[in-house]
Amino acid sequence: MNDDALILLVDDQVDHLQAIQLLLEGVGYRVVTCTSGADALHILASHPVSIILADVAMAQMNGYQLLEAVRRQPQWNAVPFIFLTARALDSDIRYGKALGVDDYLTKPIQPEDLLAVVEGKLRRREQLVHYAARSATASPDTSLRVGRIQIDLERHRVLLDGQPTTLSVREFALLERLARQPGVIVPARDLVEATHGLHTNDADEARELIRPLVRSLRQKLGDVPGAPGSIETVRGLGYRMIENPGD
Repeated sequence: MNDDALILLVDDQVDHLQAIQLLLEGVGYRVVTCTSGADALHILASHPVSIILADVAMAQMNGYQLLEAVRRQPQWNAVPFIFLTARALDSDIRYGKALGVDDYLTKPIQPEDLLAVVEGKLRRREQLVHYAARSATASPDTSLRVGRIQIDLERHRVLLDGQPTTLSVREFALLERLARQPGVIVPARDLVEATHGLHTNDADEARELIRPLVRSLRQKLGDVPGAPGSIETVRGLGYRMIENPGD
């Protein structure tokens, strides 16, 4: 367990909020709570939050809107976001995952299952932060350029046609991994290791994890199929970035 971790709980049902707070504090986590999405954003702005657990059905700003607000801020992109909610319809779960939530848990949940998810997400976040730090110093190259895309590795910044583009930590890691070897097919499991800090030999699991990330990155880059810098799916093998002519 990460003793320095600070968990943010967001739920307008006070009894649920207190029960989860007691569970997490009982095993040593530091916890801060609030009952609205607006208050959650204020806490994020003033506290070094390590992970967010939020309900979906809340007044004024629901959990989906809170997730979107969090993901719009680059400084919070590396913070794992988990829904813990009674909304268990398949359509709700799919919508949450499509928005980019890190996990979707439904109430009631066994305490040991919740603790396992929290511990796993915190460990993955730590691995991801370490990867980002290593990638900035792993190569003497300070920038990569493929087609319309320029990647500044030192500043962790991406320019598209010369204009800054905001990417999450995982999207940046995915883009960097592909751009370092344009034209080379990279298996999904290698991309998952780079983006999630997760080693898996399960090809189906790797594809399920990486597919939404590829989709969101393509959207942010305005991906033009077949153009230099676009991300090509090679069925059954993985993904590759289209090279610049002459590369």
